[in-house]
Amino acid sequence: MVRALVTGATGFVGSAMARRLLRDGHRVRVLARAGSDRRNLQGLDVEIAEGDLTRPHSLLPACEGCDALFHIAADYRLWAPDPTELYRANVDGTRAMLEAAISAGIPRIVYTSSVATLGIPKDGTPGSESTPVTLEDMIGHYKRSKFLAEQVATQLATQGAPIVIVNPSTPIGPHDIKPTPTGRIVRDAMMGRLPAYVDTGLNIVHVDDVAQGHWLAYERGVVGERYILGGFDLSLREVLTEIAEIAGRSPPRIRLPHAVVMPIAYASEAWARLTGTNPIATVEEVRMSKKHMFFTSAKAERELGYTARPARLALEDAVQWFGQQRRP
Repeated sequence: MVRALVTGATGFVGSAMARRLLRDGHRVRVLARAGSDRRNLQGLDVEIAEGDLTRPHSLLPACEGCDALFHIAADYRLWAPDPTELYRANVDGTRAMLEAAISAGIPRIVYTSSVATLGIPKDGTPGSESTPVTLEDMIGHYKRSKFLAEQVATQLATQGAPIVIVNPSTPIGPHDIKPTPTGRIVRDAMMGRLPAYVDTGLNIVHVDDVAQGHWLAYERGVVGERYILGGFDLSLREVLTEIAEIAGRSPPRIRLPHAVVMPIAYASEAWARLTGTNPIATVEEVRMSKKHMFFTSAKAERELGYTARPARLALEDAVQWFGQQRRP
């Protein structure tokens, strides 16, 4: 039995990880900010350690006595009025969290990066852990912050820290309470709010498979190595068609050129700044959508024994969960 500290357990992937650990009888401590939304922890037998990635002194007490750290917490926003918040949480917060775990003597650390940090081959083949990429290839502040955070984890691993890195692709499934940018697509599509699409692609994976991949990385991963935790490559049109079929709606048939969507994104961000709301589309999203974000999990399958269920099942679980949230 392991006593594990999970950061980000109030969120989407982190709560799936907490549930995965509890299911096998492990003891779970979660790091949560004071006043944070803790709906994803309801009914879970976890110990809550109050702390904040931006307050390094609060992190060491949370680490003490733990056998494992799953550092999953991140500021996952593709648009923020103040982009420096992304760097404080994702880069500085990651350094502080990992250094606290090292100081506490935690013998095994799994750091959650993202496929956002990886390269995408120009020939259309799926990206892998070894696809060349630089900071200059990163589109937007979220991807740049995650790229820099992964560099922090890699550097500490080369210095002897017991860190294994995982790179989830596009998790889908239940308990996406915020929701994430991709969860918002699922929710809006099932409600018929997306009558059109752009030509892009995603690698869809069930959030529970991502959680299992984290555990496999803890058990079998090589320190300093990174492993893509993905599922299946689908075009956005295919994703929206699957969601429409599951929800009993007609799929979108209008394909919008990126050049048409970009001005809408600029206007949406301007309106969001004026009103303090979230934009319906962001410039970063449109720029990212110009590439098909396809990836292979062959390394994780080969070295960790990782597997992923069909994308349809992930979408079905997500649609079912979002549907339940709408009921009184």
